[in-house]
Amino acid sequence: MSKPTTNADRYRKQAIAGDLEEPVTEARNLAQKLGLEPYPVKYWIVDYDEMNELIAYGGFQSRYPHWRWGMQYDRQQKQGRYTGGKAFEIVNNDNPAHAFLQESNTVADQKAVITHVEAHSDFFAKNEWFGLFTSGQADEAQVNAAAMLERHARAIDRYMRDPDIDRAEVEKWIDHCLSLEDNIDQHRVFERRLEVDGPVDAIDADLAEQLDELDLSEEIKGEVFDEEWLEKLEEGDEQVTFPEEPQKDVLAFLREHGKQYDGESERAVEMEPWQRDVLDMMRAEAYYFAAQKMTKVMNEGWASYWESTMMTDERFAGDDEFLNYADHMAKVLGSGGLNPYSLGMELWEYVENTTNRREVLERLLRVEGISWRNLTEVVDFEDVLAQLEPPEAIASIDADSFDELEDVPDDWVDQEALEAARDGEIDLAKYPWKVLTDEGLARRHYSLVKRHNRGFLSRVSQQDLERIGRYLFDDARYESVEEALADVEFTAGWDRLYDVRESHNDVTFLDEFLTEEFITENNYFTYEHSKATGQFHVASDAAEDVKKKLLLQFTNFGKPTIAVYDGNYNNANELLLGHQYNGVMLDLGQARETLKRIFELWGRPVNLLTIVKEVNEHDVEVARRRNREPEPEERGKLIRYDGEEVTMEDVPWSDVEHLAADDVDYDTKPEEWLA
Repeated sequence: MSKPTTNADRYRKQAIAGDLEEPVTEARNLAQKLGLEPYPVKYWIVDYDEMNELIAYGGFQSRYPHWRWGMQYDRQQKQGRYTGGKAFEIVNNDNPAHAFLQESNTVADQKAVITHVEAHSDFFAKNEWFGLFTSGQADEAQVNAAAMLERHARAIDRYMRDPDIDRAEVEKWIDHCLSLEDNIDQHRVFERRLEVDGPVDAIDADLAEQLDELDLSEEIKGEVFDEEWLEKLEEGDEQVTFPEEPQKDVLAFLREHGKQYDGESERAVEMEPWQRDVLDMMRAEAYYFAAQKMTKVMNEGWASYWESTMMTDERFAGDDEFLNYADHMAKVLGSGGLNPYSLGMELWEYVENTTNRREVLERLLRVEGISWRNLTEVVDFEDVLAQLEPPEAIASIDADSFDELEDVPDDWVDQEALEAARDGEIDLAKYPWKVLTDEGLARRHYSLVKRHNRGFLSRVSQQDLERIGRYLFDDARYESVEEALADVEFTAGWDRLYDVRESHNDVTFLDEFLTEEFITENNYFTYEHSKATGQFHVASDAAEDVKKKLLLQFTNFGKPTIAVYDGNYNNANELLLGHQYNGVMLDLGQARETLKRIFELWGRPVNLLTIVKEVNEHDVEVARRRNREPEPEERGKLIRYDGEEVTMEDVPWSDVEHLAADDVDYDTKPEEWLA
């Protein structure tokens, strides 16, 4: 792969193809008309190899020198060559955002990508979790990730070229840091540098002050006050434990309190300035990419929802492009496994539909003679849907629609735009949405009357009706169903989407909207690996089980949650980490290797408390004969690495009880689970 510092020059030579200038402009206009507020987006055309390189670099043109990028580039190329996977685009979270389109795409594909990108950029700009990275910066309104990553690339490249620094050591140090890139506190505002505090540092500060008062030369200080003496000074009668509360940001803790292990002297020494700087950079990048990991389902679903609205409902795909686009969308939504595009889009549609349904039901329950007890018996839902259909003048706008649109209420039609269309300045057949207001667009695309949603209103449960009806105090406002439906807010569904988009991440999104109704209608179920048979089998189709397992997939990026519990464990400056156990065991092999990495960042022995599930062969055999699963026993374990060997020993349950979560499904296997 080429050096990262030269990539930008190559991309600056690219330009948007002439036949995409209009789609880029009009996609932005349509997105804003629909209520989206995306960052400005700069589009670039790249070839197949450049696209693979960008994907390897995480969507950016320049990254620090490291072997991981070459590995990811090779994986991406093989995926495209052997599995048929095709990268249509990549867009980064930046202001302005940069989107890269593959030159081999058809025009229909490019239009789909552009509408998808506009929605992504809106999500970047409006979702509060992305704001956690920028709100701690000097200029909160400005995201400049590309510049930050470029600075990191240049700085690390300088370190690698420094004759006084071994290039291999820099790369190895990056590897150590990357082993902990998901061990941050992604729910807190990012701060670039933390103040150094804590008992060990306080001791160091007090000692330094006393030495300064003695006015001794550096030579004498070095001879008299050696590190062994300082360590003994730190060992008091009373054990000092810090931090006061478990700290999830392991990278920050290591940056402030860690040392490096010096093999020659066989002791911990202060990190070199370049080491602490690299750790800082890796932590900053981990926080920058955290929001994308936390909102994968929401973000991809959001982009797919608005892409479909623009390309299909608003006919942004031309007549000669529609079949191509339909094939494109089917492949994206139909890919196997846990597909964030399809799951996210289905959930956003569900949020919209449930909001619109509640709005309609609240109106109907205010009609005299209708209550939550008799609504399903006395209301003709087909008649209700017929009244909710958008007026024909809005639903089917074409080049000859001027007279019909004149009779539509002003709330729905932009009269200035309509006049411009009369003067030939707007092509009604190509861009019908230009003559509608945002309310008019919501009326045109009202979700409950779409063909695939027409049964949604009538499928309301009696429990939901009771829940809605019991809190309506003005339940006799309307004399007829027609009068009630005339007051329906057709923008309610979209308004709700905008609100949810701002405040949620995947975990809270799934927790609130992955309801029993949604799970049942979409036929979700769980499956898992049987220890007794060695095969996978369906475990449950119960909504509660599906929801628990799916939530665990996204909690802490689907990775184990590890926190620092003690930086002075055993009163010996050892590090004690705790695995916050949720029923899913650590991969003990990976845990051992990670402890070796952490040792290099701490400089002293590292310990990890965790809980494991154990079954013996006899229990497995008995369970197999009885056609059931063996019952595992949970035990506490302490894994320790002292710089030479990894040991693991049993510990009393009382030592790990505080790490065990309540009310979790202990059969969860996050890697293999939803179909």
